[in-house]
Amino acid sequence: MSAASDTARRPKAILTDIEGTTSSISFVKDVLFPYARRALPAFVQTRGREPAVRKWLDAVATENGGMCSDRMIAEVLQGWIDQDRKHTALKALQGMIWADGYRSADFTAHIYPDAAESLKRWHADGIPLYVYSSGSVPAQRLFFGHSDAGDMTAMFSGWFDTEIGGKREAASYRRIIETIGLPAGDVLFLSDVVAELDAAREAGLDTVLVDRLEDYPDPRTGEATHGHARIEGFDALA
Repeated sequence: MSAASDTARRPKAILTDIEGTTSSISFVKDVLFPYARRALPAFVQTRGREPAVRKWLDAVATENGGMCSDRMIAEVLQGWIDQDRKHTALKALQGMIWADGYRSADFTAHIYPDAAESLKRWHADGIPLYVYSSGSVPAQRLFFGHSDAGDMTAMFSGWFDTEIGGKREAASYRRIIETIGLPAGDVLFLSDVVAELDAAREAGLDTVLVDRLEDYPDPRTGEATHGHARIEGFDALA
């Protein structure tokens, strides 16, 4: 496997990001976030008494001075969506809302054709595949379970979210490596975020910058890559 001849060693496992890597940034920002924002008030009203939902609503209320109105909580959550805030309660509630949307077939998750084809090929070749995304693990499973390429969940050997640590922290990747059970240098991490790749490289992982022109019209080359191998699609990884 190589990335424009930069990565000659065949990895024994592949860890991939989702947004901007396997899938377009616009799908999350233009489809998933607006869907959750619109659905939040009705979701809170109709399912707010369910223990799994109530726990997160109460967490938001406590963080905001103990407000008691669910309508106000929904407004706070909508504001967090507008701010693209990475809050555990918001991620959990969004995941539940998206689950309803996927089940209702209101949308399917976008995945680039080259990513779908490559993931299927690597899985067929016996390379274990893992996901590491800021979205919750349940949301990740929903994403790949209802993708444009069909249900891909069985292809993945493990899922990681920010409960294991921040994506720009080397310690997070060390924990992931401990879970995978392979030497760090045998694991290839694919991401569109240079700072994440920097952290993964610090932990010893092999790294490739996915610089899709659909998501990044101004290519990141030279010093902007921080020395990571660069590709514009998964098909560049032979």
